[in-house]
Amino acid sequence: MPQASRSFRFSHAPLRFAQDRGADPSTTPRAGCIRPDTSYNFGMHWTIAGLLLLSLTGQVHALEKAATGARIVTVPATIDHNRVVIRVDLRLPDGSSQTVRAWVDNGNPDLYLSRRVATLLSLPVKCGDQECSSPPPADIVIGGMSVPLTAVKEAKIPLRPVNEAAVLALGMDAEINLPSSILRQYDVLIDFVERKFSLGAPGTIHFRGASGKALVNAQNGLIQVPSQIEGKKYNLALDVGSCISFLSEELFDKLAATHADWPRMTGAVGSANMWGAPEETKWKVMSADRVQFGPLFLTNVPMVALPKPVVEFFEKRAAMPTVGLVGSNVLLNYRVGLDYAHATVYFDLGRTYRFADFDVVGLILRPEADGRFTILGVADMDGKPSVDGVESGDHLEGVNDLPVRGITMGQVWSMLGGTPGREKKLTIERGGRELNVIAKVQHFLGQTPGTH
Repeated sequence: MPQASRSFRFSHAPLRFAQDRGADPSTTPRAGCIRPDTSYNFGMHWTIAGLLLLSLTGQVHALEKAATGARIVTVPATIDHNRVVIRVDLRLPDGSSQTVRAWVDNGNPDLYLSRRVATLLSLPVKCGDQECSSPPPADIVIGGMSVPLTAVKEAKIPLRPVNEAAVLALGMDAEINLPSSILRQYDVLIDFVERKFSLGAPGTIHFRGASGKALVNAQNGLIQVPSQIEGKKYNLALDVGSCISFLSEELFDKLAATHADWPRMTGAVGSANMWGAPEETKWKVMSADRVQFGPLFLTNVPMVALPKPVVEFFEKRAAMPTVGLVGSNVLLNYRVGLDYAHATVYFDLGRTYRFADFDVVGLILRPEADGRFTILGVADMDGKPSVDGVESGDHLEGVNDLPVRGITMGQVWSMLGGTPGREKKLTIERGGRELNVIAKVQHFLGQTPGTH
């Protein structure tokens, strides 16, 4: 998802064309049977070699052409902080190519790329007070398939210092995103179970699982799914680019007042700690007991309260009413299919694993440009700070003697997660000196005693 304000910016092998084959001993001449080369034989050898080389070159070019014109591709995906990241290739002006990571961000119609990518592509960049922009690249290549970017009028580039030229978003390892305005031209399958991403021409992907009609904005590809909460009908966006789900603050507060037994907390930890905006220390998080999302009946759905101005921004961009979004945090057991041509979404259940995103050490973190993680605050547990010995402004340098500088938000939260009650050794930097703090993994958003 994009940034509605500075504090709400939302939302990881080359092909082989031939195999070595061993020679057939029955057709290999013996050394004693080889005649001395004549000039005729010598010339013929080079002629035959040349013809073979041309033939092989033609086959490779044919394969490359076939790949470029492919109608469907499947590539590996990395799931990092619940976000889907794939590798794509950029065609550079000198005829070479460069592989970069791309964030699959169907909840955002805008194309973003890093300043380094714009420089590699020799794109003319213009900068304002808040961000830069450039014409979009002609295309990107995914798994050998060319994906034109002509549907996008401009690419947006974060305004960052020179030493952050390769940074698209702090805490992420990606330099370009795949927005809804591009994805809407294809069939899309996000396989969270086997960590794969498929893209194909309309009608090429055989979708499976429970299906439901969706409301698709024809201009930008944003998807709203008819949903129900407490028997009332609402629209919720489908946004695999967001690592957490959101609900309008108005509806959030109404449900919280009605259901005092629903687990809740203040402070964004785990998957709710999206970008490290200052407001995340005050975010209200609640586990909604039941949410019907299209054909899915979801239970215990962690959701963050979304302020009214941000909801209004999303409604304007979606061109229809909405009360929030379902992010990838509740879709990790599914293969999610987006059939834009028929305005239909598919959810194929692949496993029933419980992802304990909130069994973590209760820090609220902000990734920094130098690779460090600043501690913004500490979440409460039973009315008390869940971690003692740390202060706002400290830097997290390591977990269990493993350094965290330079890794992603998803990786650091994997290190901070575990079995509730387990101790973690935190290496903290404060004022130029290091100290060690022992913190316990807590079971946030768990049922309180006596509830069900």
